Amino acid sequence: MAYESVDKIQNALGETMFHYAKDKKKAAGRALGTIVEIITYYLLKTWGFNNSTSIERGLVEYGNEDIAHNVQYSLHPIVNEHQIAVANDGKSITATKIYKALEDNTDLTKFIKKNNNLLDTHNILRNACTIGESNDSYLLTSLQESGHDEHKLLVFEQMQKAYAIFECKRVGIEEGNKKGPQTIEKAKQGAYVARTASSLQKIRTNTGEKYGIIYRANNKPYIKPYVELLDEIIYSDDTALLQKFILTVGIVSNHGNWFTAKNHNKELKVLAQSYDWLMFLTDNGLAQFIDELLLNPTQKFLQVQEAFKCSYTANKKRNVFTKVKMDFEADAVLLKYFSEKTNEIESWFNIIAPGEKTITELKDVLTELRSKNWTEIL
Repeated sequence: MAYESVDKIQNALGETMFHYAKDKKKAAGRALGTIVEIITYYLLKTWGFNNSTSIERGLVEYGNEDIAHNVQYSLHPIVNEHQIAVANDGKSITATKIYKALEDNTDLTKFIKKNNNLLDTHNILRNACTIGESNDSYLLTSLQESGHDEHKLLVFEQMQKAYAIFECKRVGIEEGNKKGPQTIEKAKQGAYVARTASSLQKIRTNTGEKYGIIYRANNKPYIKPYVELLDEIIYSDDTALLQKFILTVGIVSNHGNWFTAKNHNKELKVLAQSYDWLMFLTDNGLAQFIDELLLNPTQKFLQVQEAFKCSYTANKKRNVFTKVKMDFEADAVLLKYFSEKTNEIESWFNIIAPGEKTITELKDVLTELRSKNWTEIL
């Protein structure tokens, strides 16, 4: 790593990009949180989960639908997919324009149209762009290919029920403090959502062993060691076990609060026993992303740096570097970067929970869940 720590790179980012801010380090820290989210999103896209991914959906608690929580990313079963083309006329790609192109291919009457632009006149792309919603599904679109005369789009219908969620947690250190003041609060928030999202519940024996409990079709509890039961559910075709099961995945980053993947503090232990999978984004990985794309980019990565600068200048007009909205050209560069460096980027992560698992196994688990016949299960 070119910098001694993420704390040092946060300072460098503050001096370089946030020199105008009253608290340069705090401003850079907020940007680091966004960067962790962006890394997670583009990793999911590179793994082939573009059509399954939704952003900031409300997730109801298992057995208690009065309470819902927004989750950063959720993966949903795909009901239908369409490929369409719209004219590249320099105007926004609106939901209305997409609906018109879809009219001959599918029945849209069940959807309430959302007035979102996939691409606007400022060349800003909306990730996981929702253009419709029905009682049990979402209609989304993404850009497949941009040509001189026309844009090729993917339109896909997702079930509202998710089969996996991803949440990112990061807290930085303020000058003079040993630990970020909100560290334990953020850990508890993440842990609460992870523990209430799925029909697979976590319990402890009086000797501290972690077990799982889930209810079968006869409404009788089924109890086993947690990791063993988790794997059984994922690779099962049992409708009762899968219907309300959601795999919970947490992404945490260090920056002085979470310590390391092998040296857990209390907050990291809380998250590790709450999420089904907990991934640790290393300082080296985050520093490499920032150094190569934001602070010292080569010519081919300059568009990412420009998008970041435009979003974080003192007189910014709009933010074009978030998980929801991304500069069109920066998006293309990021997709290429992640595609070319997939193995290297995967090495940025350590798997904290379940123990002895690898990131390749997580991809296999997500692929297995995606392949289920959810139409019959639900």
